[in-house]
Order: sequence, then structure tokens, then C-alpha cells
Amino acid sequence: MKIYLAGPEVFLPNAREMLDRKAALARAAGFIPLSPGDLELPPSETVRDKGLAISAVDEQMMYEAEGVIANLTPYRGISADVGTAYEVGFMCGLGKPAYAYTNVARGHLQRQIDYYGGRYTTDASGHFRGPDGLTVDNFDMMDNLMLPGGIERRGGVVVIGDAPPESVDTDTRAFEECLRLMAAKYLRAGR
Repeated sequence: MKIYLAGPEVFLPNAREMLDRKAALARAAGFIPLSPGDLELPPSETVRDKGLAISAVDEQMMYEAEGVIANLTPYRGISADVGTAYEVGFMCGLGKPAYAYTNVARGHLQRQIDYYGGRYTTDASGHFRGPDGLTVDNFDMMDNLMLPGGIERRGGVVVIGDAPPESVDTDTRAFEECLRLMAAKYLRAGR
């Protein structure tokens, strides 16, 4: 089974090492990994053209994949990497199995409250609101409700890890649990 490995690892200083490590773990679990870091890009005249080429190649890999495991660990803020969120939505839209993980156990609500420095109010209808008046999501989920909602409605699982801060970008334990769960459902079930 070909699985697309989505996540912001391509931005890490040790990107190649992390991508290779995750690919090796996926192969050991019985999958054929497809990783954005492995893409062959056509020549590009501009940086924008290169970005469009990366997007096109990534989408082609997702069409070829039979499922996805996505790293939804908060990236550059309180939520998952926006590109990875797009990839999860793309795969869910194609009706393909989606699994995901985060290396941060602190839920989306608490990360939003932290963003506002603990300053929030409750309006007359019971909604939490930040000092800017915007609603603070309170759905007891690991990120915006659309990510776990889309994954879980299609039979997938979101694994919640709790890596130490110094290894939040490199810890693979939650990823390995996704591999185990996905393999149990799709590889050992005679798929």
C-alpha cells in the first residue's frame, strides 16, 4: 500500500535525515512511502514557478497514494502546517484513508488561550472569545475541528503524542503508532 507522508519535515535543518527515517519506518511497517522530499522537479525559470511545480508534483503523489499519514504537530504557530492541512483535506476529498499525529498533547483550546496570554471572556451564549472578539474554538480537539473530523469520519485515527520540547519536530513515536494502526487495519486485514 502506497502512503503519502505529509508534514513540515521538509523545512527542518535535518530534513533529509527525517524524511529518510520516516520512509524507512514506513517500509519496515509494510508500506511504500511517498514523500514530498523525494520529488523530481522540472526546471523552473522563477521561484514562483518552482513553487507551482512542487505543488503539482505533491498532488500527483497524493493521487498515486492509497492513504496518508500526516504530521499535524503545531508549526510556526498554534495550528498544524497549512500545507499539511491542505494535503489532509485533499486526501480526504479523494476518499482515501487518512491518519495523523501530533507531538504536542496540549489541545487546540489551550494553545489558543495561551496565544491570547490567558485573556479571554465568555459571551452570553457561552462561547469563549479572545480580546480581539474572535471565538476561541472549544471542541476538545487537537486542532481545528475540520482536521480530526475529516480523518475520523473516514475511519482514520489521530494519535496524540507528547514529545519533549527539544524533540517535538523529530520524535517519531506518534508516527510509529500511526503506522502500526494503519497497518493493522489495511495490511493485516488482507486489503
